[in-house]
Amino acid sequence: MTGNRGNLLPVYVLADESGSMGRFMGDLNKGLASLHEALLGEPMAAAKVRFSVLGFAEDVQVRLRLADLRHEEELPALHARGWTNYQAAFAALRSGIPQDVAALKAEGYRVHRPAVFFLSDGQPSRGDWQGEHRALVDPAVTHAAPNIIACGMGDVEANTVLSVATRPEYGFVAEVGVDLGSAIAKFCTALTKSIVESGRSLGSSQPELVVKQPEGFRMAIDVV
Repeated sequence: MTGNRGNLLPVYVLADESGSMGRFMGDLNKGLASLHEALLGEPMAAAKVRFSVLGFAEDVQVRLRLADLRHEEELPALHARGWTNYQAAFAALRSGIPQDVAALKAEGYRVHRPAVFFLSDGQPSRGDWQGEHRALVDPAVTHAAPNIIACGMGDVEANTVLSVATRPEYGFVAEVGVDLGSAIAKFCTALTKSIVESGRSLGSSQPELVVKQPEGFRMAIDVV
């Protein structure tokens, strides 16, 4: 099938589900529910997005895959469990994204470079996550290598956030002293705005990824 059904942006929320996130899971799930509600009010923008949610701890659980949020009654909940394994998170994306893009193209869509919104409150526990990350973002290795917008809070170091983000301007860390539950809500608000504006852009003659800085966060490059 030829690509004649318009542009789509695959968006992935890659959220830390490790044990340390337990007290914030309610905030994160409420934030994602608010995102869903907001996108239902922006059907033209939502139509340009396919939305996936992956929770990572010692392994990765795909909570939602390539959903058209206009047709979802509610989003699945994330759950705290285990330890923080960045390597598994990036390996899951490296395996899944090329398959997802191929599936969308087979349906006749033109697919914009995927966007991953990464959120973690902890340093990676173990494993060669850097090597897996390099392979994920290298177009010579991974077809449709994604843009990664990384947001860190709690114990995450700014250098780690910068290493995860694919551009310096895509790396953010929570301000010192900020309430972390509030920071998660602000992350979800910025994610919503980014998706809506990116979706609108895909309907224009110059489609682009729009990234909004969350309130209560600062650019990681300014912290290092």
